[in-house]
Amino acid sequence: MRILIVDDERKAADYLHHGLTESGFVVDVALNGDNGLSLALSEYYDLIVLDVMMPGRDGWSVLTSLRRAGRQTPVLFLTARDTVVDRVKGLEGGADDYLVKPFAFSELLARIRSILRRGPSRQLETLTVADLELDILRHRASRAGQRLDLTPKEFALLSLLVRRRGEVLSRTLISELVWEMNFDSDTNVVDVAVRRLRTKVDDPFPLKLIRTVRGVGYVLDEQ
Repeated sequence: MRILIVDDERKAADYLHHGLTESGFVVDVALNGDNGLSLALSEYYDLIVLDVMMPGRDGWSVLTSLRRAGRQTPVLFLTARDTVVDRVKGLEGGADDYLVKPFAFSELLARIRSILRRGPSRQLETLTVADLELDILRHRASRAGQRLDLTPKEFALLSLLVRRRGEVLSRTLISELVWEMNFDSDTNVVDVAVRRLRTKVDDPFPLKLIRTVRGVGYVLDEQ
């Protein structure tokens, strides 16, 4: 799942990026409201963690513009603005949750997972292909009932392949969605990661799910 952090405090943004990446999310960061809004409108995200007080375009403005553009991406305000008036303003303005800084990361993670369980995304909580099962919110994978020990990046890669099962994904697309957006696709990091993933997901089992499409990329299906 992809999360966008919009926060002008570099230290806070790095902390969130590190923590959420370790928790298995694919995370992008914008350090001001204008860049945050631009990313939110041009890319797909499962959730946005949004600060309020930023120079230039503030969090209120980002949320208002997002909703006026018809985007219903869930938004969690994470801010030092702690009055009841601020909280009410945020929630009535279209935010899905509101958490005041300083905060406990465990509480933030619990609130994020709670938001992601709501609405249409709930049906995507568990994904299955043949005997492979992914519990998206708990970041657990199993095959034929056996737990797979995956790193956060391996889980993100497998989640992408499962969500888009049957679709051949290029190395460039995989690198953009699982690693950084401007990742250098000339490296063999994707090939190495897929090879490692296969040793855990396919090698111990008779049915192979991940296939290489020569000159194009990779696809996961039951063929």
